[in-house]
Amino acid sequence: MPQADPKHQILSLLARVGKGLAHPSRLELIEALAQGERSVDALAKACGIPMANTSHHLQVLKECGLLASRREGLLVFYRLADAEVPALIAMLRRIAERQLAEVERIVRENFHSRDTLQPVRREELMKLARGGEAVVIDVRPADEYAAGHIPGAISVPLESLPRWLRQLPKTQEVVAYCRGPYCMLAFDAVDKLRRKGYRARRLEDGFPEWQASRLPVERSA
Repeated sequence: MPQADPKHQILSLLARVGKGLAHPSRLELIEALAQGERSVDALAKACGIPMANTSHHLQVLKECGLLASRREGLLVFYRLADAEVPALIAMLRRIAERQLAEVERIVRENFHSRDTLQPVRREELMKLARGGEAVVIDVRPADEYAAGHIPGAISVPLESLPRWLRQLPKTQEVVAYCRGPYCMLAFDAVDKLRRKGYRARRLEDGFPEWQASRLPVERSA
């Protein structure tokens, strides 16, 4: 039997990775895991996917090398297998926004139309925070903040925002961030803040993109 062409072998394995990504629930699970390691049960609840389906999708992603897992008693915890996975998803997103008219329309009508102010770029946020010109708030759930967050950011889950209003200064700009460019938490936080008279903007993307750029990250105990 002639030996298989190495190039074809590699391309077949690359196609296997692509096939692993080819489901919206798997992309949502990757977004959730980009916030930090989670158990199967926690992932099912966070993404609103039945447990059996969640387990199946996680196994597919693990088999194609995108996830890793560990067992702790009866619980199985999953994490991203490679720090470059969020960058891979971001590249797919950018290509889709440029080349698929339907994606561009959805983004324009549901995201860009909600916020006419220019979002804060990652480099700009670092300068604002270092110069004391901005307060950075993380509006994701508290467990995601604990797993990893932008240095100096305050944990203000969206549902807790009303209780924080008196503590946030109106003399500084407030920059909110969440799970990524399609996450609505930061949009909602900015809208609520502006209605109360705060100068508020959102980060252009989210924590996974910040971490994928190898920018500093803090974790809580």
